[in-house]
Amino acid sequence: MWLSSTAQQAINAVLCIAGSADDGPVRVDEIAAVLDCPRNYLSKTLHVLARAGVLTSERGPHGGFQLATTPERLTLARVVAPFEPVGERRCLVGRLTCSDAKPCAAHKRWKKAARGVDTFFTTTTIAHLLGGNPRATAKARARIRAMRDSNQRTSHGSVA
Repeated sequence: MWLSSTAQQAINAVLCIAGSADDGPVRVDEIAAVLDCPRNYLSKTLHVLARAGVLTSERGPHGGFQLATTPERLTLARVVAPFEPVGERRCLVGRLTCSDAKPCAAHKRWKKAARGVDTFFTTTTIAHLLGGNPRATAKARARIRAMRDSNQRTSHGSVA
């Protein structure tokens, strides 16, 4: 399984949201700033994830996106499923028709490796990834908190 840039962005966005779960919904602008990606493209990706039941979204000034389930129950396969066919294997040498009945030169070995990749995606959770890089999670959370603090100071300063 090769991941498209959209599927990679989806994983990173979900990690950002999961890492900030204690602080409530995360806005698209906040995630885009942390991931350094275009806001509009990210917004479309997040809405696809919400329609797929991976995220929930809330409108309004305190709205944003949250996980629809716990990080311990959310697998990578579920996150990438709206963007990549899970379990579908592409022929390693690019043949349109490659199967056990009509295998390419790499089919037998690639089939075994691809099964391992599928297993990784179906058994690896967002919690596994959050635990694997706590420093990055803390850094993203701190950046979102700083943005929120800055926005509160700006909005309170303009009222006075």
